[in-house]
Amino acid sequence: MSRSQIPEQTLDAQGDSPLHRRDENTRDGIQSSHRMLGFSDALLSIIATVMILPVTHTEISPEQQFDKSIQKLLATRIAVYLMTFLIVTVAWAAHTRLFQVVGKIDDTLALLNLACMMTITFLPYTFSLMVTFPDVPLGIFLFCVCVIAIGAVQALIVGYAFHFPHLLNPQIRCSAHRALSQKHVLRLVLRGPALCFAAAIFSLFFFPMSYFLMVTIIFLPHISKAISWCKNRLMGLREPPAHSVEPFSFDLHAPLSKERVEAFSDGVYAIVATLLILDICEDNVPDPKDVQEKFRGSLVAALGAYGPHFLAYFGSFATVGLLWFAHHSLFLHVRKATQAMGLLNTLSLAFVGGLPLAYQQTSAFAQQPHDELERVRVSCAIIFFASIFQFAIWTAALLQQAETLQPAVRFGGQEHAFMFAKLTLYPCASLLAFSATCLLSRFSTAIFHLMQIAVPFAFLLLRLLVRLALAALRVLQGLRPAHPQPGQAEAEAQSQLLPAPC
Repeated sequence: MSRSQIPEQTLDAQGDSPLHRRDENTRDGIQSSHRMLGFSDALLSIIATVMILPVTHTEISPEQQFDKSIQKLLATRIAVYLMTFLIVTVAWAAHTRLFQVVGKIDDTLALLNLACMMTITFLPYTFSLMVTFPDVPLGIFLFCVCVIAIGAVQALIVGYAFHFPHLLNPQIRCSAHRALSQKHVLRLVLRGPALCFAAAIFSLFFFPMSYFLMVTIIFLPHISKAISWCKNRLMGLREPPAHSVEPFSFDLHAPLSKERVEAFSDGVYAIVATLLILDICEDNVPDPKDVQEKFRGSLVAALGAYGPHFLAYFGSFATVGLLWFAHHSLFLHVRKATQAMGLLNTLSLAFVGGLPLAYQQTSAFAQQPHDELERVRVSCAIIFFASIFQFAIWTAALLQQAETLQPAVRFGGQEHAFMFAKLTLYPCASLLAFSATCLLSRFSTAIFHLMQIAVPFAFLLLRLLVRLALAALRVLQGLRPAHPQPGQAEAEAQSQLLPAPC
């Protein structure tokens, strides 16, 4: 029997068990997409995170001053990294939503997905060309071509799945408007690649416009939502035509599930932590010839020369781990992730992905002490933005707390003050360290290392400190004299003139 002749499954109506359905699907070459989605999520989180490597490997010789030209170069590379990171996360979100429509896969769909992933893995190379040759449009052009190819493969996946409806989500498979649904999905899948096609053309003669179009891809869902809102406000809500009743039962603009956001975020945090130790393994293993010549064969003495690098590694790993801990604590109390929370989480992850750059900057203190102030400030800025966007996620959740948060962390909840302190610890510590370096620039390195050491201990003592602070506030409120209300004093005076009740 060909795939196009497979009848609609009515196993539930016949009372067959899920195990029996799974056995028949396996026999027909059809399988669940869960494992493939897990593989794709892991690959996309890795690709998004390794985008930082060309930035961290920016070569600055010990004799070279950290002047405005170096600062401009580093700032440009960080900006391009943030843009490409966010574009990869847009591709991840589109892939996730696509497989909300495609419920099951066969061998052909699995191979098409692998082709899509292979194209995505080429993005870091095109990004390396963009940051290495910023004035040559070839890197931008190849990056756009990769995004166009990703969209083309996703369009093939959509066409194949709708050609064999048994692969679709049951809600769409049983819809009477399946053709309209296919057009709707294709329009959403191809609009980003369409902008990249325009960006590729502009890269040939005016590449700043290419960057503008690629940035537009990042905020396209929010721009579409804002345009729809303005249109409804200006023109009023219009009744849909009769032929488009329930054309598409899935809202592809709806926020991704909390579980998928957590899985992708955990992948980014884990890969960032791994990149730190890879740098240690690559750059901090002594050369055998140097051990013999410079340290008289003593490996202990040779490793001692790398002490600042190991200190920077442990501090950076603690930062990554504690930011993950704060993220985990927050999403433990999140019921539902809104679209604004998803965007803020993506921005936070983009700066978390920049933490290997912070490690590179702090590990260079020993080689380039004359630039330590600028490097400390770069590191503090990365940590501040990675953590302040976490706090912004919680703030956005509080705006719709009845829908998004568990009762314990809402206003007045028993964990509200503790969550507030946990999420403000790193923003306050990094901002304080940055400000302290402006006043005590001679001690910038000591200030930064003190922050890295103090914050983990503050996390350990945080619950005790919050309880002590709340107890102190209650004591202060109890010591404050009670001022009677304006009408309360007159009422008490009149009650003294009235006769006592019998």
